[in-house]
This record gives sequence, structure tokens and C-alpha cells, in this order.
Amino acid sequence: MVITEQINLYIAEQPEWQRKQLVRLRQIIHSTVPQVEETWRWDKPHFDHSGIMIGLCAFKEHLAVWFHKGALLKDPKKLFEALPKGEEKGNRSYKLHEGEAIDEAAFVDLIKQAVHLNAKGTKLQDAKPARKELVVPDDLEQVLHKDPTAWANWEAFNYSCRKEYVEWITDAKQEETRKRRIAQALEKIRDGEKKEEKHQIH
Repeated sequence: MVITEQINLYIAEQPEWQRKQLVRLRQIIHSTVPQVEETWRWDKPHFDHSGIMIGLCAFKEHLAVWFHKGALLKDPKKLFEALPKGEEKGNRSYKLHEGEAIDEAAFVDLIKQAVHLNAKGTKLQDAKPARKELVVPDDLEQVLHKDPTAWANWEAFNYSCRKEYVEWITDAKQEETRKRRIAQALEKIRDGEKKEEKHQIH
């Protein structure tokens, strides 16, 4: 079966309100990107342009339009469903429920952005924000420098491990607490221990 027929059949099998929305979504995608290629992935209709771009999926209670690089798109109209706190995904979904109208202008804007990203060859990992440079407190750095073993271990630690130590020390409210934490950190770092649990040292 050719892909166009496969997508036609997929749409025809859905409830009436979903059929109408899927037909319109498909029309908008084609009118916005005349060169778009219809594909079939994961048993769902997809639309590619210089790479994977958009997928359509019918669920029992809603429709979902998946933008595979949605994390890189500007979404001022808040079409995309908000992700749970702490969850990171590259794709984003625009959900439609029965009775809801498609925000066509905002949808077209997202499509154009997606086309532009693919045309540039942008990959999801290309747009990750640069990691903020870690500022190591002078007093901690001086103590570590005086102990070759501790300094070598510190240099071998990854960014996240060093960041935990730095935050633990800079969070100290009193000078005595800070000095005690630096001394304890020195011992642990000399032994090559990562500070994985704050309750381990006080």
C-alpha cells in the first residue's frame, strides 16, 4: 500500500471529529510546506522535510501533533503541552480535544520554524545551552592545591560532582560551618569520594 493511501485509511478509521481535524491538519502542513514528504513511522502518519519533522496521532480522547524538534521551537501561543517538572524531551506535542479549534496561525508558525531547523541541519543536541562555568571558591581551591592527591582527584571529577561540593560549601551560613565543610570535603576528595548525598557529611 502506498503511503498516501495508508494515511487516508488511518484518517478514515477515526471518529468524525478526529477525521475532520486530521484532514485539516494535513492540509495546513501541505499548504505551508508544498515540498513536504508524507511518510509512515511507528504506525502513524508523518511529514518530513530535510529529515523527520511532524507526526500525527489519534488517541481515544484527543489528537496529538508531534514536533520532533519541538524543544527548539518558540511557542509564544503555548500550543505545546507543558512537560512535567524535571522531564526533558526533544519532541513536543500539540493536543486537540473534541470541540477545540486548531490555532491555524500559531500552528503554521511552528511548522515554518521546524522546516527552518531541518534546512539548517540543526540537531537537538546542537541547541543545548552552554554549561555555566563553575566558579570554585578561593578557599576551597587553595586547600585542594596544597594536597596533590586531592587536587588530582578534583580535576578528575566530572562537572556535576564538583558542582555538588561547591554548592555545599557556598551554602554554609556561618564561617565556622564553611571551614568545617571545606576540611571534610578535602578528606573525601582526597579519598576520591563523590559527594552524592548531603546527609553523609555535615
